[in-house]
Amino acid sequence: MLTKLDRYIIKKFLGTFFFSIALIISISIVFDFSENIDEFIEKNAPTKAIILDYYLNFIPYFANLFSPLFVFISVIFFTSKMASNTEIVAILASGVSFKRILRPYLIGAIFLAIASLYLNNFLIPKSNKNRLSFQYKYIKDPFKNKDKNIHFQLDSNSFAYMSQFVAQTNVGTKFSLEKFDSKGNLEYKLMSDWIQWDTSKNLWTIQNYYARFINGLNEHIERGYKKDTVLKMLPADFKRRNSAAEMYDYFELNDEINLEKFKGSKKVVNYEIEKHKRLAFPFATIILTFIGVAIASRKVRGGIGLHLGIGLLISFSFILFMKFTQTFATNGGLHPILAMWLPNFFFGALALYLIKKAPK
Repeated sequence: MLTKLDRYIIKKFLGTFFFSIALIISISIVFDFSENIDEFIEKNAPTKAIILDYYLNFIPYFANLFSPLFVFISVIFFTSKMASNTEIVAILASGVSFKRILRPYLIGAIFLAIASLYLNNFLIPKSNKNRLSFQYKYIKDPFKNKDKNIHFQLDSNSFAYMSQFVAQTNVGTKFSLEKFDSKGNLEYKLMSDWIQWDTSKNLWTIQNYYARFINGLNEHIERGYKKDTVLKMLPADFKRRNSAAEMYDYFELNDEINLEKFKGSKKVVNYEIEKHKRLAFPFATIILTFIGVAIASRKVRGGIGLHLGIGLLISFSFILFMKFTQTFATNGGLHPILAMWLPNFFFGALALYLIKKAPK
């Protein structure tokens, strides 16, 4: 059962958070609109689409993106104000323990963490489909595929390779295809200078190719300049934007991870990072809440300004640490689970230490 103290702190916690997040979102919308208004006018974007498809879906995306940071700042702000008004001292002097004071903070943090968990995995991916579709149509539409030495699996016995794929022209260079029999023996290998998708025929055209047909000790070689063929792959498989993972809900993302693993794609790491980030990020809300309480509950001469300065330093350190581990997961071989949860473990230990040292 919530006491008067619980309701008082939760009201201040959630009220400060929603006010601050509404303020930053309003500012973000103004800046985004001023930056993109020329594109809207040039491409005749409908007013209804701008409001409903873009900015209505813009709000939950950026609100959730900034939520751990503003949870932390909100806790620092109103707790520091309570400390400067000697409210924390009065509560402790009345016999309420510091651990008991943490309960309403924990309730508020859990509420926001559950909301963030739902938004991350279900609501925001759906809204991102409308937001990103509008963005690709009226603002920018970059197909970026910088992958080199692309290996992928077509079926249980067929494997393909290309040195790179140019998305704008649907051309893959240095293409090769290998097929194996049920015993794992190579029975067919094709190599070509390049391969291109023919949009009129809906099939692949292979240029300047060399093919080997192997049957035990017998081998047949075929050469040619041009050949049309049907393969279990499409240009869309190589045209997925970097933001594609943002449009999948939790179950769709798991399906994409399994599909990319089957193909042997390098995108598996990016999808797994996105999956574990969606799970780890909400827990950061609880950790940063405890750090904020531990820092701001002590009355100091610098007051709110000093607390906010320390809070901003810690929050940006958390974001930098997460980006650092994410880069290591993408390029350095660090496992995505460890990369996304390591900042939580480190700052969780910091939270426990600060709570232990907080005034009792």
